[in-house]
Amino acid sequence: MRRAQVAPAAAPADPGLAELAPDQRLRRLELTVTRRLNGLLHGQYRGLLPGPGSEPAGSREYRPGEDEVRRMDWAVTARTAVPHVRQVDADRELTTWLLVDGSASMEFGTAELDKRELAVAAVAAVGFLTAGVGNRLGAQVLRADGVRRFPARAGRTHLLALLRALLAAPRATAPGSTAGGQPRPPDLADGLDALHRIANRRGLVVVVSDFLDGLPDDPDQQAPWERTLRRLTARHQVLAIEVTDPRELELPDVGLITLTDPETGRCREVCTSDRRLRERYAEAAAAQRDQVHQALRRSGVTHLPLRTDGDWSADIVRHVHAQRRLAAAPAGHRRGGVA
Repeated sequence: MRRAQVAPAAAPADPGLAELAPDQRLRRLELTVTRRLNGLLHGQYRGLLPGPGSEPAGSREYRPGEDEVRRMDWAVTARTAVPHVRQVDADRELTTWLLVDGSASMEFGTAELDKRELAVAAVAAVGFLTAGVGNRLGAQVLRADGVRRFPARAGRTHLLALLRALLAAPRATAPGSTAGGQPRPPDLADGLDALHRIANRRGLVVVVSDFLDGLPDDPDQQAPWERTLRRLTARHQVLAIEVTDPRELELPDVGLITLTDPETGRCREVCTSDRRLRERYAEAAAAQRDQVHQALRRSGVTHLPLRTDGDWSADIVRHVHAQRRLAAAPAGHRRGGVA
């Protein structure tokens, strides 16, 4: 069970954005992505995690200035007396699988975007950055009524259909209880298990979530989703996009407010004028986020944090540039784990 995110009950900070029709929001989102990420979309590398592929697919002649020496195919080079590099399928065709958390805690937001809208923006950026001839994109969306699956397909039309479905999906407003014989809503561990079963070929896996599902009270214990995430990193490149809101990290001094557990609906009134209470809240929130970060680090994924009050497109640009520098660095100077 998810260790609940406790946050002030609040409507999205930008009602105008929330009231836009899905097609209008999609056009605004596409314009933002293409404007801000234009240089990356037309650069030499199109991936969020550039690097060598995994499936052998023959060799080709070496291109000075473009190919890495460590990918030299010395056997073919010696046989032909012409420098050759190894080719891999992942360089020519990439399958990207997305796991998008659409649970109740993702409906919260106190900035220009709520967490769910930021998750959709991240999906759009991933889709455009991994677009290319032969590249395919598939997704699984965790919702209170089950898992919505989108098969891996290529093309802009498929990406726009996925984004339109995410924007038009009904919001999770009811508490995530199992009363009345209702089935338990799928959690992050369920989604990762399902993704592990269908992502058979090596590729890119992107998980967009707040990663609050099932965090144990004991920080030394593993979250239930950590084991499967680690299994995915053994075969795929995995990018974890962590979505947070500033009010999850600290409380403002605004007097009496109501805190709501979005997963169970439980409410509690607290007085934020109490400085000590605000300090305890910030300390507990920092410990919780550190617990998430340590779990991601142990899993060996690449970590991209995004905040609803931040410039998400600039954060993605910085992340991609950092990954390019990491890929271009000599092997002995690279740092493994979370970027």
